[in-house]
Amino acid sequence: MKEANKDFLDYIDQTAESLKNKILTAKDNIKTSGTCYYVSNDGNDNNDGLTPNTSWATLDKVSNFSFKSGDAVKFKRGDIFRGRILTKSNVTYCAYGNGDKPKMFGWTKNLCDASLWELVDNENNIYKYVEDIPDVGTLVFNDGELVSRKLIPSYIGGKFVCRDNPSKAFVMAEQMTENLDIFCFYNKRFTTETSKGENFPVPLIDEESYGQLYLRCDGGNPANMFNSIEAIPKRSMFYVADNQNVTIDNFCIKYMGIHAVSGIGQVNGLHVSNCEIGWIGGSIQNYLGNDPNYPQGPRGSVTRFGNGIEIYGGCNDYIVENCYIYQIYDAGITHQITTFGKKWTMENIKYSNNLLENCVYSIEYFLEKNQNDTESYMNNIEICENIFRFGGYGWGQQRHNTHTPALIKGWSYENTAYNYCIHHNIYDRCAYRLVHLICKEKECLPIMHDNTYIQKYGLTLGQYGENKLSEPPILAFFDNAEDIITNSWNDKNSKVYYIK
Repeated sequence: MKEANKDFLDYIDQTAESLKNKILTAKDNIKTSGTCYYVSNDGNDNNDGLTPNTSWATLDKVSNFSFKSGDAVKFKRGDIFRGRILTKSNVTYCAYGNGDKPKMFGWTKNLCDASLWELVDNENNIYKYVEDIPDVGTLVFNDGELVSRKLIPSYIGGKFVCRDNPSKAFVMAEQMTENLDIFCFYNKRFTTETSKGENFPVPLIDEESYGQLYLRCDGGNPANMFNSIEAIPKRSMFYVADNQNVTIDNFCIKYMGIHAVSGIGQVNGLHVSNCEIGWIGGSIQNYLGNDPNYPQGPRGSVTRFGNGIEIYGGCNDYIVENCYIYQIYDAGITHQITTFGKKWTMENIKYSNNLLENCVYSIEYFLEKNQNDTESYMNNIEICENIFRFGGYGWGQQRHNTHTPALIKGWSYENTAYNYCIHHNIYDRCAYRLVHLICKEKECLPIMHDNTYIQKYGLTLGQYGENKLSEPPILAFFDNAEDIITNSWNDKNSKVYYIK
């Protein structure tokens, strides 16, 4: 094991920067067989969309149009598009023109307009956004210079209470103690479906739950303090659902409260390439009633969304390559499913040549088999040539379960997998585990080779092994780290570096 001195860390920085520049300057090389349609800020939805000069203007037009198999939708570089896209099967979404990648942002407008903010509490410097808005994961100021802390109370017994002290009522002015704190208030519709069998109503938070957004800003009207304020609303940009053979190439996708790309069900042929994806997640998925699954103990808890590119369900021919993904509340890239008794297969998955920074998990996957399911499996997975950096050091650590970060996160489920290989990746520092690779059977563990590991001495190395009888230990990163990686994890030709 070698020390990661300044020269070596500078080399890693340069390697990551080189990959980022390659991704950000990627050319448009996607080939399509059908009709091409064009979208630009200068367009009009009444146009035919068949040429750059007769382009469409809005994402709604794209979502509602009936494309044919093999068609492509091309978005003008340098333009900003706001909203979301409901994709169609066998359609390619990509860029055209010169300049920066087309920017795909979540909310309808930049909030840096003084008329959009109303002072509602002068003593505590609390402002209200004047329009109703879906639940907001956070606010991002000046393209990432600052970010809000989102305050989320629990909902127990018909009222909002403090998450860490359910006996205390949540009072917004008392809890907004830091500059740029936000609170999203919504209590118009209720559900009992997520209350863990206790049958008490909790707020129904979905994409139609438009409520009030409050912001503490000690310097005055927030629009006078910043050049840009972007909300991260509860929505996904590319909603793939179970559409098949969708290609997404060369976009800048930012400020989405759920996912940048969202696949659900059986998703085949999803390819995402050459994209910049940042500031994703943080919106409320649901209230879970009295949930004991956090180390802080039982309380009416909240689950928050936040993966960059996700398939929840089965998949085949799922490729993510040459993407720069950063500041994700949860995972940068993921395939995952809890089976609930149904057979799911996840096959032919490849994540390669991606740069992921400041995500809670760079890669997340899991196959949780329950309700007598014994047939689900993963097969032919390759994770290679990626750079994973600074797991758990981004804004996603605004969470109660703070001890979960990992650069590759497999959780502790059955994770039945075959032909699973992880090789030639760089793992560069994590606030907790570098890797969390667990499965029930030893033969389902990934084969690893030629990976590079960099971690601060004394922090956590990770977990690797089968949990059929018991959980493998969480190992610290000490003098024996290289021996563990090489001999216990069987990562041949690995390189291991420690930081003092």
